[in-house]
Amino acid sequence: MIKSQDIKKGTCIRMDGKLYFCIDFLHVKPGKGNTIMRTTLKDVVSGRVLEKRFNIGESLEDVRVERRNYQYLYQEGEDFIFMNQETYEQIPIAKDLITGVDYMKESDIVEVVSDADTETILYAEMPVKTTLRVTHSEPGVKGDTATNATKPATVETGVEIRVPLFINEGDLVQVDTRDGSYLQRMKE
Repeated sequence: MIKSQDIKKGTCIRMDGKLYFCIDFLHVKPGKGNTIMRTTLKDVVSGRVLEKRFNIGESLEDVRVERRNYQYLYQEGEDFIFMNQETYEQIPIAKDLITGVDYMKESDIVEVVSDADTETILYAEMPVKTTLRVTHSEPGVKGDTATNATKPATVETGVEIRVPLFINEGDLVQVDTRDGSYLQRMKE
């Protein structure tokens, strides 16, 4: 059990039978009345975000989580098979538990977060930035660059993203795994 004033970003709590991660918090001292903690919590399973206020001193059930790096090996049906970097143990993780799964390629390292008590996997998270090779892209039209013009391009994982006109097939690009946006062209 932890007290409400001990909540920080990344703290995992159990509330109403569900697990929530704190993604933001604010210590509020109104002009009159008790001090409160205003938190933004994210449901681990559904991804739903909610705002919750706690009185200072309120007891909450905390959940001890472990974060480990796992290497993506291959896909088997709807599950993705990962290998623990320390023990070489292989585990399957469902597609809906992996953030940035569309930009994941073999041998990528992801951070797997699990409940330390029950060994249940809560979610797996790709790094924010990843480098991918463009496998298909139409040639850019010269002269049409008065604005930030973009064109569709397919990357090696099969996902289509928007890239600037100067990107060609075979180029390496850096992609944001949260929204699939183009960040920059990479050198080989």
